[in-house]
Amino acid sequence: MKFTRRDVLAGGAAVSLSAALPAEAASSYFAGTAVDNGVTYRRTNFQKINKVWQRQIVKFFSEEPPGTVVVDTIHHFLYLVVENKTAMRYGVGVGREGFKWYGRATIDRKAIWPQWVPPPEMLKRKPDLPRFVAGGAPNNPLGPRALYLYRDGADLGYRLHGTLEPWSIGQDVSSGCIRMFNEDVIDLYQRCPVGTFAQVLPHIADQAPQKKG
Repeated sequence: MKFTRRDVLAGGAAVSLSAALPAEAASSYFAGTAVDNGVTYRRTNFQKINKVWQRQIVKFFSEEPPGTVVVDTIHHFLYLVVENKTAMRYGVGVGREGFKWYGRATIDRKAIWPQWVPPPEMLKRKPDLPRFVAGGAPNNPLGPRALYLYRDGADLGYRLHGTLEPWSIGQDVSSGCIRMFNEDVIDLYQRCPVGTFAQVLPHIADQAPQKKG
């Protein structure tokens, strides 16, 4: 399956970086294809990806209980807290200037190959966007999985989801959603049941808290 620049721009969930990447350069970020739930998609070429953005277990000192998702928007990491002061860390893309947000939420809905309907606010900014993109379509910006963030029973409009642009991980690029490598969002989807707590923070670090006094 070959993506065109038009396909990527039509997704519209974030400011596209495709214009900054020649087609040949963009193609180098993919390596073959894989099939997931009957949908064929392009696999990420992780040889092209800086190892800092690749999924890994790290030391993580936090008071959040195991199973909590914590997003560090400054350093572009998502942590899934596990036991023994460790976490599974994923590289992510986060909201660009003017679209950043912070706070607590829960994952109250999950979807495999979700459909995408741009919110009214996005359509005002980009009236030429499609009004509906079917799940699994090559221009669907959510990719293979979406985890929907809610607060007090209300949909915040933000998702943890895949991406058409693996080169954008580690950058401030989206309209507030947290984007991940497609392989990583599939992995996170399996680890996070509905009801998982999430916290989006402006800054945290992979280090032990400093001793006082």
